Amino acid sequence: MNNRQLLCTFANQNYIITTMRSILASFDIMYNKVYIFENKNDRNNLLYTYNIRGTKPNKCFTQNTISIHRKKQSNTFYTINALNYLIMDINNGVLDKSYQLDWENYKDMAILTNNDELRKVNLRLKEVFKIEDNENI
Repeated sequence: MNNRQLLCTFANQNYIITTMRSILASFDIMYNKVYIFENKNDRNNLLYTYNIRGTKPNKCFTQNTISIHRKKQSNTFYTINALNYLIMDINNGVLDKSYQLDWENYKDMAILTNNDELRKVNLRLKEVFKIEDNENI
């Protein structure tokens, strides 16, 4: 059985090496890649996305890490809670689980919640870290 889970770790630009070391020590990374995105509005804030094998981390769960989903066509990352908030926000406060979003409106974006507030973060791919390169960190 080949279960996988997409995770997202949030970190400051100043901790890029520490964060990568923590991710590599904590998880069995699939596809040997970690995608590092920067917040277009605050380039010091980074999001690391990566797939892990199984639904449980191998060791300790990395700090500032959440399970996330991705819509490939628009490169949109989201949590289920944030998606529900977004639907209610654009559908006059009504949560309609059959509501069809136009994902292109959320291209290259992370849709998240913070203290029950909807956040839309514009992203730019900063780097694709290949696991084979880890001797450099």
